[in-house]
Formats: sequence, C-alpha cells, structure tokens
Amino acid sequence: MQPSSTPSALRGLWLIVLLAALQAFGPLSIDMYLAGLPAIATDLHTDASQTQLTISAFLLGLFGGMLLYGPLSDKYGRRPLLLLGIALYALACVGCLRADSIGQLIALRIVQALGGAAAAVLGRAIVRDLFAVSEAARILSLMHLVTMLATLAAPVLGGYLMLALGWRALFAVLLLFALLTWLAVWRFIPETHHGDARQASLLSVFRAYGQIGRQPMAIGYVLCNSLSFAGMFAYITASPFVYIDYFGVLPQHYGWLFGLNILGVIVLVSLNARLVGEVGPERMLVYGTRLSAISGMLLIICGLTGVGGLPLLVLGLLGYVSVTGLIGSNCMASLLAHFPHQAGAAAGMAVATQFGLGALASSVTSALHDGTPLPMTMMVGGCALGCLAALSLTRQRPAVIPATDAEHTRNQ
Repeated sequence: MQPSSTPSALRGLWLIVLLAALQAFGPLSIDMYLAGLPAIATDLHTDASQTQLTISAFLLGLFGGMLLYGPLSDKYGRRPLLLLGIALYALACVGCLRADSIGQLIALRIVQALGGAAAAVLGRAIVRDLFAVSEAARILSLMHLVTMLATLAAPVLGGYLMLALGWRALFAVLLLFALLTWLAVWRFIPETHHGDARQASLLSVFRAYGQIGRQPMAIGYVLCNSLSFAGMFAYITASPFVYIDYFGVLPQHYGWLFGLNILGVIVLVSLNARLVGEVGPERMLVYGTRLSAISGMLLIICGLTGVGGLPLLVLGLLGYVSVTGLIGSNCMASLLAHFPHQAGAAAGMAVATQFGLGALASSVTSALHDGTPLPMTMMVGGCALGCLAALSLTRQRPAVIPATDAEHTRNQ
C-alpha cells in the first residue's frame, strides 16, 4: 500500500483526528500515567521525588527533540522523520514495560520523549504545508479540541488500567497507540514538504532558528503562545493543593473543577474554529489575550487580597485556562504563515519554548509553594499579562529572511 500523494485526499475529519493524535503524544504520555506514580515508586523500590523525575525527564526529552526535528524536517521532509520518531517512541515504550529500576525508567522516558517530539512538532508543520493561514487556524483549533478530549479521558483511563492491570499496562496502551498511529501515518500521510530547504545544507536549516529568532514578530507569537501554556502548567501543578488543602475541596470534587476548565477549552476552541475564517486569526488572538489578561488580573487580586475566595479563583482560572487553546491555535497558525519555507523550524521553536517555559513555571510555582493560593495566582496572572505584552511584538512586520543555500546557488 502506498499513501495518497495529493493534499486534497487528506482533507476531512479523519485527517484532523490523525493530526490531533500526533499532537496528543505529549499530553497522553504524561496524563495517562500520573495515577501510577505511587505504584511505580513502590514497585521499583524508590521514593516519590525520584519517581517524579520521570516527568521532568520526559519534558527534557520533548524540549530537545522538538528543537531537532523542526529544521531537519525542512531538509529531509516530514514523513520519514515522523515515522522514525514514532517508531523510536514505540521502542521506548517496550523498554518502559520491562524496566526494573527507576534509573532505567528515567532514561527510557527521555528516549520516549525524543521520539514523541517528532509527532508533536511535525503534525503542526504538516498543517502549515497543507492549509492557508485561516484554515490552518481552524484545523489547529479542531486538533486541540480532539486533544483536550483525550487529555480529559487519559487520567481516568490510566487510573482504571493501573488499578486493574498495574502500572506497566499504561505503557502497553501507549505502545498500542504509537503502533496504530505509525500505521495510519504510513498509510495515509504522504510527504507534504517540497520546499527549497530540501536542497539546503544541514547547517543552513539549523541557522533558521537564528533567522526566525531575530524577528520581533516571531518572538511575539512564540512568547504569547508559550506564556499562555506556562500559566496552565502552573495551574496544573498547584491547583490540587490550593483546592484540596487550602479551600477544603473534597478530592472527588476536584476532578469536576478540573473538568470545568477543560470544558471551557473545548467551548472556546470550537468557537474559534467556527469564527476564525470570518474574523481572522489576528483578531481572534486579540480577543483571546484580552480575556486571558482580565482573568489574570482577577487571579492576582484574589491571591493578594483574598477577595472573592474560592468562587473568584474558580472564575479566574476558568477564564484563563479556557482561552489557552484559542491563543495557541492562532499564534501557531500566524507564526507558520510568516515562515512557510521554514515551517518545521518555526514549529520546533514554538513548541519547544512552550514546553520549556511550562516546565519552568511548574518548577517555580512548586518552589514558592507556601500553602496559600498566592504563588499560583501570581504565576498565572503574570503569564497572562506577559502574554498580552508579547502580542504587541506581533505588530512588527518581519524583515526579509535570507535565502537558503539552494536559492543562493540558483541565483548565481
């Protein structure tokens, strides 16, 4: 069987689901096995801090892998690197299934992330290859919608799997997910990138990071997206302690508050997918960052003064988290539209920065934990205001990007 070679054959709901599956490698790999962390610590005869390093190791692997795959895909194409990355992820899942020490598991989680990073970056680059900017924003919104549904279900599924079959079953499910996705990519996604960078030198394609990074407009989109994501990571890290320990919310009710924010994300990305074709991604981004900033200010006031208590905190978090998918989709679509020949590098920079700042925000929020909501509200509120400030950089039009090695050669 050979994949279809025409982009028109790729358009449809099933394509969105497949591309969303690529985007979901990171969230599923973290969310699904959270419930198994205590069991992993017991089974591998280690403590909670060592077991938590398996999450940090995965984030580190994602960060490094995303920086590699973007430029490499601009030179060698999306398809071969995507298949290679998913295969590496699957092999690492097999290793995680057989790990008999925490050190082995940490190392294998890095390898797993290096493979999964290909799916996270190249799925977005493929969207840019196939669709114009407004349509790309719509597709990215729908992809985010599918990913949020998977994220919502993953902890529940992981909890029941761990209870019934043990923590190793979680990696068996991730292995099955990777194999099915690999087969779908091999069968249905042809090579989508045929730009001039395919003839450029290896040094030239990595030089794209410097070229993109010198553009204030590009930095604006990257930071706007990444700061929005970082605030959400701070919320995920601290909210169980804030809700349960500080406000006395019952553990079984915490899931409902968490799910309320996921529902908000689903509603707003669905709205974005419906409106972005008419309104445009730039205008939708303005609306989103304003809502984020207003929500962030509410959280700062709540944290500093205690005014509003739990209801205001829940309202502020709902507004902030709900708009993260809208901001991310429109930032990514707008960024990639300005760098069509360096879409892999642009996507790699954006997603790597997103996860890097997310890990930093999570670590800082944990380090500042004092038993009150203040560290979380200040971090989330600060990220919201930073997101709005970063948006101002996107108004600066990009300078001309230097031609690739291939274009220099052709012009001589």
